[in-house]
Amino acid sequence: MARQKDVGAKPKLDRRAVAEGTLEVSAATRRAVRAGRVEKGDPIAAGELAGLLAMKRTPELIPHCHAVALTASRVELSVGAKGIRVRAEAEAVDRTGVEMEALVGASVALLTVWDMVKYLEKDDRGLYPRTSLGPIRVVSKVKRPREAS
Repeated sequence: MARQKDVGAKPKLDRRAVAEGTLEVSAATRRAVRAGRVEKGDPIAAGELAGLLAMKRTPELIPHCHAVALTASRVELSVGAKGIRVRAEAEAVDRTGVEMEALVGASVALLTVWDMVKYLEKDDRGLYPRTSLGPIRVVSKVKRPREAS
């Protein structure tokens, strides 16, 4: 039997999670992203938007996740020394955490970038020998009681 955990008796707390990760790509791809020469458009802007949208859909993608009303979310992508870095932050006032929302946001942001630059990464067999995703991990998780207004 599949079921969600009952969180009804848990108190609503301020919750925040941050996930980070990297999409390793070639130097040529990094240069193309920096120069704005990617055929499909700006992978940084597209990835950030896709990450935000994905966070909102986390319970549709991961069956045991509860629907969490995010109070804030942020996704930031940047070009680094080895690839594209992501930092995804999710916040809510709820009975359950937002780690999965941050992880889904980070993952989808980087997958969106990969989709947009894959033509630059393919070898002559259509494979991606220099491209890798991860690790993507939770780097911060906070939960605390609501402060009185």
